[in-house]
Amino acid sequence: MKLIKEITFALALTAGSIFGVANAQSHEIKFGELVIGHPWARTSPTGTGVVAGFMTITNNGKQDDRLIKVTAEISPTTQIHEMKMVGDVMKMAELPGGILIPAGKTVALKPKSLHVMFIGVSEKLEEGEEFSGTLTFERAGTVEVDFEVAAPDAHTN
Repeated sequence: MKLIKEITFALALTAGSIFGVANAQSHEIKFGELVIGHPWARTSPTGTGVVAGFMTITNNGKQDDRLIKVTAEISPTTQIHEMKMVGDVMKMAELPGGILIPAGKTVALKPKSLHVMFIGVSEKLEEGEEFSGTLTFERAGTVEVDFEVAAPDAHTN
């Protein structure tokens, strides 16, 4: 009986991947030579104000590109930021020139590192919701994306 359960489970996993059933962490957007992996944002502890956004960007091309602008329907202002240690203090700063996406590499926008900051969010975001936005690249152009809203402690690895 145990073997039948294991086979059934394996078949369910296989069928899910064949028919496009995937967990929320696996959505990706292919845009020319770029692959944007799982755009997501954290719910804000206060509910409004600022919200951070994350994703991976893989450049499968032979030329570097650069993420130069992000927009979102939830905020009037969006900035591209980095966080880094300066001495014993974690500092956050806007990157007005954007983020370099080197040819053949993946860049991760993740907590306590590179990220997008949505500023002026006026409505509370709920876990599981999605909101629309755009990513603009220097070479590839502009692509529409949907950000999934996750809990503040989600995706911490």
